[in-house]
Amino acid sequence: MANFVLVAGARLGSWAWDDVVPQLRAAGHGVHPLTLSGLAEKRGVPAAGQQTHVQDIVDEVERRDLREVVLVGHSYSGIPAGQAAGRIGDRLAHMVFLDSSVPADGESFVSAWPDGGAMVRASIADNGGFWPVAPAAHFEGHGLTHEQITRLVDGSTPHPGATLTEPAVLEAPLDDLPVTYIKCTLGDPEPSDDVAKLLTSARWRLVEMDTGHWPMLSRPRELAQILLDTAGA
Repeated sequence: MANFVLVAGARLGSWAWDDVVPQLRAAGHGVHPLTLSGLAEKRGVPAAGQQTHVQDIVDEVERRDLREVVLVGHSYSGIPAGQAAGRIGDRLAHMVFLDSSVPADGESFVSAWPDGGAMVRASIADNGGFWPVAPAAHFEGHGLTHEQITRLVDGSTPHPGATLTEPAVLEAPLDDLPVTYIKCTLGDPEPSDDVAKLLTSARWRLVEMDTGHWPMLSRPRELAQILLDTAGA
């Protein structure tokens, strides 16, 4: 039996996995969707930084004494999840980056953005230390229905800004980890340069999904099957 620890991207909470969780549990696995500090039901913690989110994940694994962990980090959450993967040691069975950023030691989530994250930093400064919720238009063109977009908008909460601007601290090289990278190809078909380089590692593999950036809503059954296949690998 695997234990899936599911961490959704910026502004989202554990609720984002609601359509995926039943299928993983029906297959007999442990499933632990996680809300990071400052988001959803844990909102209102502006002091939460990137290492807070890393520790959230490590604490979830250790508090529940989870083994055979398949750790899934979506979008922004690939940054803290990739760091946590190196800190949970032999509890980790597999790391899944779901259309996500990957951490680089000493670099932040916004470091690789074309403007170095200047616009995000300005937005955080203008919004009391939080990255504000995205409008509905942000989710268009990703294979989502109107109802699914409404769920994303209504369920989103402002994201603690420091988690996006603080540098990552890697305790284990990412190419040493057993990794599946799931690339959602709708609108952005190619992995980023840093991911493409990591995919040359013998321990990394690429899986493509013909959908947009939020497959837990747009293609939950297909995503669940990919995760189950990963657990069986």
